[in-house]
Order: sequence, then C-alpha cells, then structure tokens
Amino acid sequence: MDKFNFLHLVSTIGIFMVLLLALFLITVKTKHRLSNWLLAFFLFTNAVDAIKFLTRDFPLNYINLEAFRWSIVYLVPASFYLYVLSVCYTNFRLKPKHVLHVIPFVAYNLYLMWGIYFVDRASKIHFINGIYEMPITQFFYFLFEFLFQVYFIAAFLVIRKSKTVYLENYTNPNISVLNALYKITILYYILHFIVLIRWLVTFIYGPGEIRAWIVTLDGFAFLFATCWYLFVALNNPEFFRGVNSELKPITEVIPKQKTSPLIVDEKNKEIEFLKNFMVEKEPYLDSSLTIQDLSEQVKMPVKDLSTLINLYMDKHFFDFVNEYRIEKAMEILKDPSQKELTVLEILYQVGFNSKSSFNTSFKKYTGKTPTDFRKQAL
Repeated sequence: MDKFNFLHLVSTIGIFMVLLLALFLITVKTKHRLSNWLLAFFLFTNAVDAIKFLTRDFPLNYINLEAFRWSIVYLVPASFYLYVLSVCYTNFRLKPKHVLHVIPFVAYNLYLMWGIYFVDRASKIHFINGIYEMPITQFFYFLFEFLFQVYFIAAFLVIRKSKTVYLENYTNPNISVLNALYKITILYYILHFIVLIRWLVTFIYGPGEIRAWIVTLDGFAFLFATCWYLFVALNNPEFFRGVNSELKPITEVIPKQKTSPLIVDEKNKEIEFLKNFMVEKEPYLDSSLTIQDLSEQVKMPVKDLSTLINLYMDKHFFDFVNEYRIEKAMEILKDPSQKELTVLEILYQVGFNSKSSFNTSFKKYTGKTPTDFRKQAL
C-alpha cells in the first residue's frame, strides 16, 4: 500500500467517524443542545477540510466546490472558541455580535468570487496556478494563522478562568471533564502545528516528497484525534455543568487590602464563626452546595464570604467544603458500627457525587485512599 492509499484509507475512516459523531450531536436530546450543535459544526468543518486527503489531483471538474472548501477553514477556530464558551458558561447564548466571527470567511469568499467563482474555466485555472504568489493570498494565510492563535489562546484563558471560578464557588465540579476539554484544545492545537509545517514546506520547497510525508502524517493525526475524542466522549458522556459568566475570580473583584490588627481580628472572628457553623449545621452534606447557598445560610454577602474563604483563609471554596466532607468520611470509615457501608455509599452520604472526585480529595487530604485508610483504622 503506497502513501496515498494509506492516507485515503485513514482519512475515509476519520471523516466517517467525525460526521457520525456530528450527526449524533445534532440529533441527541439533551439540555446542552447549543454546545452539541457548536461542536457538531466544528467537527463538520474539520471533516470538510479533511476531504483534501481523499484527492490525489486537483478536482478540475469541481473547481468552485474545491475553492469554497478552502474557505471553510476560516470558520474552524471561531466555532471551537464558541464551543468552549458554551461549555464553560451555562448562560452562554449566540447573539448578533457573534456574526462578526464570520467576517474572515465572507471576505475570503469575496476574494474567490473575483478569481474563481464567476469567471470562465480557463481563467479559474490561470488564477489557481498563480494563487500562491499573490500577496492577497499570502495575507489571507497569515490572517488565518493570526486568528487561529488568537482564538485558541482565548479558549485556553476561558478554560482557566472558568476552572478558577468553579473552585471558588462550587463544591462538586467535574474537574476531570474540564481537564479533558483542556486536553482537547491542546490536541487540536498540535494538529494545527502539523498543518503549519505543511504550509511552510509547501512555500519553501513546493509540492514534493517531504510535503507528501507531512500530508500523510497530517491525515493519520486527524484519524488519531478523532478516535481520541470519541474515547473522551464515551468516558465523559455529559460535560460539566458550567458556571455563570457573570461570576469572576475573587482576585478580580476584591482589590488587595492592607491588613491591620483590627481587620485581622474581625476576620478571625468571622472565620471562627464560619468553622463552628460548618461543624454544627453540616451544610456540606448537600452535594449541590454552592457559595451562594452557604452565604444565605450564614447570612453573609456572597462577596464577603468568598473573600473570607479565598483570600483570608487562602483556600478555594471547593477545598474548604471538601475538607469537612473528608473529615466526616474519616469518622465513618473509623466507626466499626458502620463497616458494612461501602465507600460508594459513604461518599454520597458526606456530600460527594463523584467517586473520582472523592478519591482525589481524600488522598490529597490524608495521603491514603479511602480503602487503605479504613483497613488501617479498623
């Protein structure tokens, strides 16, 4: 099997899997419909771009369609960025301002109208033969690269910010899925790096053996990325619930305050009150507890409570609450009268709703797994 046949095979499989996943995302009934549709569109644009791996020669009989396919890549990074926003923020909605993301796609198609869409066949071929030497074509290549970097850097920042907000305001976020989204972003960034190498080789050396091998690697990487994403999707069938986009990290809301003996004494009293409340009332047993819920119970403004925990106690709300849950779990695990309870039953009883989250927090707090701790305690 030569390189082209191998590339054709893996690309066909990859495109089929991507389109199948996109179809599933569009048709499945779920409350995360907007996220699924944006991801489906992103996958579809990647599949359209991957059609290039299926053709050995330029499709002269479908010049307009092939030219239009070139323009699809200007929608890829924007669609992924919007998808990240929709996953990270529960109140994200598409608005008229998001139409601005389509401008590069429209501009490139206007350029193709002048050189390809509305001219005769001979003029199309002449235009295509000299397209790489045209300054405006090089401008659009650089524009795409610039947009790609901007969108993916923005996606990384959104994920990092949402994770910070999650830890400061929620007690049971699915951090593993958030990390999976981060890895997916890195993976697609690596795939683009391979494409960038292919472009550079084409501009420097032109079509040849080196470029052919890079194209083969690109096609194989496309299949690998598709399989890996399906693996992630199967292991995390429902992405985490997201945060309110109006929430901000506490360091952005509260300016650094100068400490004084009076402020320290006041904050120490508030901390002591909060600790006593957590021990006596056990609000942490509610698996859906948020900082808004706790602020209502202790009758303290959310901003003040968040400042107290995140700045003065130097803990995320996530860690603050889970420490009490772990303490409660340790009591149960050490109690001989409750040895019949399974670890799964205990984690639900103390407020966790995820076995992986419980095991991670327990080991972080005690240095042992729940099972090992119980064996040593009993």
